[in-house]
Amino acid sequence: MAEKRTTYKIQDLGRIGEVHIADEVVAIVAGLAATDVDGVASMAGNITNELVSKLGKKNLSKGVRVTILEGVVTVDLSLNIEYGRNILETSKKVQEKVKSAIENMTGLEVADVNIHIASVDMENEKGK
Repeated sequence: MAEKRTTYKIQDLGRIGEVHIADEVVAIVAGLAATDVDGVASMAGNITNELVSKLGKKNLSKGVRVTILEGVVTVDLSLNIEYGRNILETSKKVQEKVKSAIENMTGLEVADVNIHIASVDMENEKGK
């Protein structure tokens, strides 16, 4: 059975055609932008996502939920933060980077970037 994918029309180029973007693409942009911020250890996902990633299939939108209504985006991110990082500062940087990345790459307006801290990654602490 084929997976249902939602797409959003972001531009009508007249006689040339239309530009549609899948919600999964917006989620991938958000996830990549979030993990690019110092202090974010990884995206958090549900048990299914964790099992899939361990089996070698990388899910680039893990820990991301995107809602798009009338061209306005709301993003919910579940993050694992590195131990010792300021959660509020790191979260603010993630919000700014995700908002900027989505708006610059898709032209969609981002209303909210909600951050959910799922855990603290102690990996870096072991080596100290």
